[in-house]
Amino acid sequence: MDSSQAVPVAELTKAQAQQELAHLADLLNRANTAYHRDDAPLMTDAEFDALRLRNAAIETRFPDLVRQDSPTTLVGAAPAAGFGKIRHTQRMLSLANAFSTEDVEDFVAGIRRFLGQPADHALAFTAEPKIDGLSLSLRYEQGRLVYAATRGDGAEGEDVTANARTIADIPQTLRDCPDILEIRGEVYMTHADFAALNARQQDSGGKVFANPRNAAAGSLRQLDAAITRARPLRFFAYSWGAISDMLADTQMGAIRRMAQLGFCTNPQTHLCDNVPDMLRAYADIESQRASLGYDIDGVVYKLNDLALQDRLGLRSTTPRWAIAHKFPAERAWTRLEAIEIQVGRTGALSPVARLAPVTVGGVVVSNATLHNEDYIMGRDSRGTALREGRDIREGDWVEVYRAGDVIPKIRDVDLTRRPASAPAYVFPDTCPECGSPALREPGDSVRRCTGGMICPAQAVERLKHFVSRAAFDIEGLGAKQVESFWRDGWIATPKDIFTLKDRFGPGQPRQLKNREGWGEKSASNLFAAIDEKREIPLARFMFSLGIRHVGEATASMLANHFGTWEALRKGLTDAQDPESAARAELLSIDGVGEVMATSLVTGFTAEGRELDALAALLNIMPAEARASDSPVAGKTLVFTGSLEKMTRAEAKARAESLGAKVAGSVSAKTDLLIAGPGAGSKAKKAADLGIEVINEDEWLSMIGAV
Repeated sequence: MDSSQAVPVAELTKAQAQQELAHLADLLNRANTAYHRDDAPLMTDAEFDALRLRNAAIETRFPDLVRQDSPTTLVGAAPAAGFGKIRHTQRMLSLANAFSTEDVEDFVAGIRRFLGQPADHALAFTAEPKIDGLSLSLRYEQGRLVYAATRGDGAEGEDVTANARTIADIPQTLRDCPDILEIRGEVYMTHADFAALNARQQDSGGKVFANPRNAAAGSLRQLDAAITRARPLRFFAYSWGAISDMLADTQMGAIRRMAQLGFCTNPQTHLCDNVPDMLRAYADIESQRASLGYDIDGVVYKLNDLALQDRLGLRSTTPRWAIAHKFPAERAWTRLEAIEIQVGRTGALSPVARLAPVTVGGVVVSNATLHNEDYIMGRDSRGTALREGRDIREGDWVEVYRAGDVIPKIRDVDLTRRPASAPAYVFPDTCPECGSPALREPGDSVRRCTGGMICPAQAVERLKHFVSRAAFDIEGLGAKQVESFWRDGWIATPKDIFTLKDRFGPGQPRQLKNREGWGEKSASNLFAAIDEKREIPLARFMFSLGIRHVGEATASMLANHFGTWEALRKGLTDAQDPESAARAELLSIDGVGEVMATSLVTGFTAEGRELDALAALLNIMPAEARASDSPVAGKTLVFTGSLEKMTRAEAKARAESLGAKVAGSVSAKTDLLIAGPGAGSKAKKAADLGIEVINEDEWLSMIGAV
C-alpha cells in the first residue's frame, strides 16, 4: 500500500485513525532526531514528510485523537552538545507535503477557502527545487553577518557562525540591504565535490560519507572551522526570517532581490499562474534531476503574493502558503521472518514485521509496521474485508515501501509464494509483557493491555515520554538510562527523577557515580541537567504527563487557555462534575471534545496526588503572553454568524496570532463576541451575560486590518 493507495483520510473510521496515529508517532519522532541532530537519516525527506502530512490530516479530521507524542508539531531536533545555541528570532518551520496532483489541487483549493476567494480568482505561485541539504539561517545587522544558526528544533539551533564564514556562497557583508535581515537557505554539496571528498577521505583513512546531504551536514557541524573550510560546501538562499524592511512585494521579487544582494538563488525557480503551470514546473524540474549536479527530493510551491502569505499565516510547524511536492519513493520485495508485538505507553499492542534485510531507497530495512490485528488478518472484528488489510502471515514474501514511514509499510503480499500449510497469524489476547488481558473496546481497532502501571512496558514507556525531547528533554537521561534506572528500582514515577540526587548523590550509601558506566563527572552532569529542568513552561509540562489524546498542540492550547498550572489544575479538577461550569468551560475550548475532556479529567483524577507531588518539585512557568500590545491579547473571543470579509478560519488564525483565545461557545469567561449576519443563540446568550458584541467591521478596525 503506497501513499496513493492508502485509505483516504476522509474514509478512515475512528478506530483506523487511532491505530494509524499510534504507529506514526514513535517512528517519526525517532527519524526526526536521527535526521536533524545526528546527521544519520533513517529515511529520505520525501518519505518523512509524506508520513507527517498524513498524520496531520488525520489529526485535523479527528482532533480528539491527537496523541501526546504527536509528530505534527515537530520541526527538527534539539541542538547537539558541543555547539553554542542560538534562539531564532522567528521560528524556522518545515513544509507540509504533497505526493500527487490531487494533493497540489487540494493545497491551492485550501488557500482559496481560507481566503474566501472564488476558483477563478488569479493566484500565482513560485516553484523551485527542494534541495536535500541542511537548513541554515544567516542574520545580518547593518549589512554585516552577525551569526549563522542551524534549524535545530525550529526554535533554537546550533551556532555555526565560524563555519558558515568559510563558505564562499555566503557573503560576509551586504550593501543596500535592510538594517536587520535574516536570510534562510540550504547548505549542500554537489555530486562532483562529494565524490572528490569521499576519495580524499578514503585515501586518508577518514570517514566516508553515505550521501551528499550527510557530507554537507557533517562538514558544517565540525567543531573545528578549519575542517569546514576544507570541505566544498555551497549555499542556496530561498527565504528570510526577521527583517526590518521587506525585500519585495512578491516571492519571486524577493528571490531576485536576494540575488542582487550577492546570494546564490536557484535558477530553476519558475513563476506559475495556476495548478497546470505548477505541475509542468514539477515535471520539468524532475526531468532535470539527474543533470542538476546536486540532490533534490521534490519541488516547493510558494504563494507569490507576500501580502496573501501574511494573511494565511502559519500553523504550529508549517506555513499555510507553501508546500513541498515530493518525488515518488522506491519499493522492494523481501521475506517476513516473524511478527512481534510491542507494548506502548498507553498499553496498545502494536505488531511489527521482522524482515530479511533489504535495501529500499538507499536504506537497509529490517522492520515494518503492521498497524493492528485487523490489518494483519485483512478483516475487521465483524469479518468485513478491509481495503487496507493483507492477510499477512509469517514466512510471506512481502513488498515493502518507504513513502512516508520511518519503519516502512508492507504494500503487498505474494500469495503465489505462500505454502498451502502456512497458518494464519493469531493475535495475542494477553499482554506479552505482563500477562494481563489485552482487550479491544467496541469500535476500536487497537487491543490494549489492561495491566496499567503494573505492566513494565507501560511504566517504562511513560518515563521515556516524560524525558523525551518535546517534554523535559533532560540531557544524559535517555531511553537506555530510564530503562536501567527503572529496572533497578531507582525511578518508578516521574517525580523520582527529581529526587535522584537526594537518594543516590554524594553522601548516600548507594551513589550514581559507582554504577557501571558512570563516574563522578557523568553523575554530576546528570544531576545538574535534572536541576536545570526544574523550571519548565506549562505547555511542555502538560505534554510530559503523557495523558492520552493530549499532544503538543493540545498541551499548548490548554496552557494558553488556563495560563497557569494552578488554574489548569483547578479547572480540570472541578471539571470532574459533568454538569459543572468548569466542564462547560473545558468543552468550550476550541478543539476540545468529549473524548479529550474525559481523558484530561480522568488523568488528573487518577493521578492527582502524584501530579501535586511532582509539581511541588518544579517551577512551572505560566504560558507566555503573545502580542501583549494587541487589543485582544489574553482575551477570550467567540465568532458567530457569517463573516463576509474573511473566512472563519482566517479570523481564528488572526485572533490567535494576536494573543487571543478562541472558544467555540459563549460562557461567563467570554470577553468578546464577533457576530456576523445570522448570529443566533450565541448572540442572545452574550447579551444575557452582558458580554460585549461587535460586528465584523468593528473587529477588523480593532485589529488594524482595514
